[in-house]
Amino acid sequence: MSKQAKATSGGDHFTRWLVIGMVALVVITGVVFSIISSSTKANESFTALKGFTLGQPVAATVDVSQGSGLVLNPGAPVKIDIWEDPQCPICRLFEEANGEYIEELVRTKKATLVYHVLSFLGDESVRAANASMCSADEGHYLEFNKALYLVQPVQENSGFFSSENLIKIGDYIGLKSKSFIDCVNNGGRADLVKAHADSMDKYKVTGTPTVFINDKLWVRKSNAFDPVEFRLAVEAG
Repeated sequence: MSKQAKATSGGDHFTRWLVIGMVALVVITGVVFSIISSSTKANESFTALKGFTLGQPVAATVDVSQGSGLVLNPGAPVKIDIWEDPQCPICRLFEEANGEYIEELVRTKKATLVYHVLSFLGDESVRAANASMCSADEGHYLEFNKALYLVQPVQENSGFFSSENLIKIGDYIGLKSKSFIDCVNNGGRADLVKAHADSMDKYKVTGTPTVFINDKLWVRKSNAFDPVEFRLAVEAG
């Protein structure tokens, strides 16, 4: 090999490694930026929970005859069944419009609420549904459910609903018990999550949110969730 050939070969080697190094730097920078960006977005989400306080505990019982739904305030004259997936963006709109009214109905014992927490949108829905049921064991399903929708990420299965973040959501709202933390970490209510998912066919539920008022399917008339419309439907029974 001539000196000129050696020089050319060495130059190609150098150029190749330079390009590889630059590509690697771009990839690493992108990964780091993504991690920082995700962390920043997560922290921004949690700010929505600052100042959140727990109300008085509300007991939740599991009724196998109602699809293993979580029953709050049984025996009231009006019964509302709500089927939601924690990652469902339309569920968030429903909760934003009607959540406060629904909580009032429970706390004033004017309605029985039966919650069916679904998990068909992926693994993060399964984890969030499990955490919701863990919160029900503590008497604070209403607050945890509200908190989930306050921090719900725009993108489904973004990694946000990890066990760590679900525990952090609980911590922010004042749900700090060891039993809750262990239940979230260990998937303590996985059997109940499955039971809710398995009950969809029986009740012909194909999407979320699905709401029944006194066992009759509620179909909204407006494009958006009009709280006045929902209130009138509940009062009409």
